[in-house]
Amino acid sequence: MSIVRYYEQSRGQRLGLLLDEKVYDLSDLTGSRITSFLELVQCAGGSRIGAYIEQKISPLINQTTPWQSYQTLDAEPADGRNHLLTPLDPPEVWAAGVTYKRSQEAREFETTAKSIYDRVYEAKRPEIFFKATPSRIAGPYEKVCLRSDAHWMVPEPELGLVLGNGGEILGYIIGNDMSSRDIEGENPLYLPQAKVFKNSCALGPVIAPADKVPDANNLKIDCKIIRQGIIVYQDSASTSQLKRSFAELVDYLCRDNVIPAGTVLLTGTCLVPPDDFTLLDGDIIEITIDHLGTLRNTALQL
Repeated sequence: MSIVRYYEQSRGQRLGLLLDEKVYDLSDLTGSRITSFLELVQCAGGSRIGAYIEQKISPLINQTTPWQSYQTLDAEPADGRNHLLTPLDPPEVWAAGVTYKRSQEAREFETTAKSIYDRVYEAKRPEIFFKATPSRIAGPYEKVCLRSDAHWMVPEPELGLVLGNGGEILGYIIGNDMSSRDIEGENPLYLPQAKVFKNSCALGPVIAPADKVPDANNLKIDCKIIRQGIIVYQDSASTSQLKRSFAELVDYLCRDNVIPAGTVLLTGTCLVPPDDFTLLDGDIIEITIDHLGTLRNTALQL
């Protein structure tokens, strides 16, 4: 069970329930105007979205027909055809860094300020930084940006937490925290420039309700990079390798901070390509996480 948002030629943006590879229009199912994830949260009255859907919406499914199969949406849009959108427009996206050993090793290798990331990895306080506003977010099949002043660009596959007003975890989403390793490595104070730029964050393709994901602390994450039809990088890891708990990361994000409902917190990357690898124009990035499907984007200088 997951939530998708999609564009329909005849009616514009719609919110859908994805069950068994079939998409059901939530407005049609409920007889209301549920057109956004946060409206669904309001109807559910809190974070148990999956339970609300099972109790209130699933019984209606036998009385309707699915809008269409998910496969027809999960493809690169052409000529304005029906296609996937980001499942929500988060008011803010934040990210945690150095939460996996592989990330700590990569950032220590690239930096001129040696030992700084060793200390961050072991510190009580996690590294949390601002990542994106809605205008900087790319959805499924949209383009992610290669900075024109960077020479060492990589994707960072991450599990994202979709948060409510009080910091409760409403759901999970795939995130791609695009990063410039050379800008970041030159000076730690350059982190915002290495991380925050146009189309620097991709999100999608679905939101899985938090109460319907059996074990978010043990999700397999795969990353594949395809160049001219050839796989040039592929690796897998698991959220079980995360050094810090989700609760810890959310706690530090929310301290003396106003977190609007729908904010996404990316939990860090455990997959980093080899140190001699950089993305090139036209590379296709595929990130797959258990229960969340596959997020696909093309990297380009925009």
